[in-house]
Amino acid sequence: MKTDLSKFSIGEYNVGAGKFKVLLWYFFNYYFLNSAFPWPYSFKTVVLRMFGAKIGSGVVFKTKIRIKNPWRLTIGDNCWIGESVWIDNLEDVALGSNVCLSQGVLLLTGNHDYAVESFPYRLGKIELEEGVWIGAQGVVCPGVTCKSHAILTVNSVATKELEAFKIYSGNPAVFVRDRNFKNAGE
Repeated sequence: MKTDLSKFSIGEYNVGAGKFKVLLWYFFNYYFLNSAFPWPYSFKTVVLRMFGAKIGSGVVFKTKIRIKNPWRLTIGDNCWIGESVWIDNLEDVALGSNVCLSQGVLLLTGNHDYAVESFPYRLGKIELEEGVWIGAQGVVCPGVTCKSHAILTVNSVATKELEAFKIYSGNPAVFVRDRNFKNAGE
């Protein structure tokens, strides 16, 4: 019997890659991304692209980063992925250009449906548009879009869409104030 490795599934969930690729990624992720050793950013970019991630130019990848499925990841230009960021992308995650994920950020694309006995996954894509900043220890939940230049402050949890040029704080995050830019030199 021949097995189609491109359709590796866990229950109802389709991983999006074959078993061998998933297993190989486990080791690459552990030794090169989720490592305290400061591998060059360009090397981490090459590794992620090898596994299907779409990565722009000028992306900074700090140490101790965990990425579940790089084949479900798109990152624009000039992004900052801080220490101990966890991109738990059971679904697609897309970061626009100039996005900052501060230390310890969690992008969480799935949880479980507790109302069903089999406890199936409930998944939702995450999109962080141009210029979004997620503060240290911030959490973005499944299905959330953070519009252009929105900010989620330290230790806050985004459970619904964040509007463009707005600052949000708390758990669940609520609107605090508008994000305004100063002119250089002010």
